[in-house]
Amino acid sequence: MSFLSTPEFWIALSQIILINIVLSGDNAVVIAMASRSLSPSQQKKAILFGSVGAIVLRIILTFFAVYLLTLPYLKLVGAALLFWIGVGLLKGDDGEEELEGHSSLAAAIKTIVVADLVMSLDNVVGVAAAAKGNVPLLVFGLVISIPLIIFGSTIILKLMGRFPIIITLGAALLGWVAGEMAVSDPSIEAWTTSHHALHTMVPVIGAIAVVAIGKWLTSRQQQLHAADQTAA
Repeated sequence: MSFLSTPEFWIALSQIILINIVLSGDNAVVIAMASRSLSPSQQKKAILFGSVGAIVLRIILTFFAVYLLTLPYLKLVGAALLFWIGVGLLKGDDGEEELEGHSSLAAAIKTIVVADLVMSLDNVVGVAAAAKGNVPLLVFGLVISIPLIIFGSTIILKLMGRFPIIITLGAALLGWVAGEMAVSDPSIEAWTTSHHALHTMVPVIGAIAVVAIGKWLTSRQQQLHAADQTAA
């Protein structure tokens, strides 16, 4: 348990928790929409069982992701994916599908689990990257994140609405983790190790680039929307 005393462990744990907080806001929407037609007592059961089932599947997926990220070139692919997820976070790309409310408890639980699983790719890649192959850290981070995901997602959504800086910081963190992931890919790790400055420069560039590109695309979308409204 000596790893608990290292600052690297607590930094990575903080990254895992923040990534889960920022990327799990849409879970509240999925849960609310899938269970809105149920009675109040069944809604509680749907939220509990649906969330637990989704989290168990997410943990399994994350363990597979940790293994896959040890293979050459896959970290580079994962870094590019994580970078674009960060940009999409600022653009407001939720990737959410239309969900129907279900009057059946079993159907609602199934919808919550399946929808959460489909939308968990960003969480899985982000958490696996932040864990850097440390299994105890991965488990610890996910366990701590569970109550945040289940009980705190609606509060988080409200906080994001009031304090947009949370979204920006989360996107920057994803860019930073993407940079760390890229320089640690087995195919180039020997070269990046001999150029130690890259381990700081690339994550910094990744964080800045995610925010810059995301803000630029957001501004462009707003301009196009304004132009469409003017033309109409």
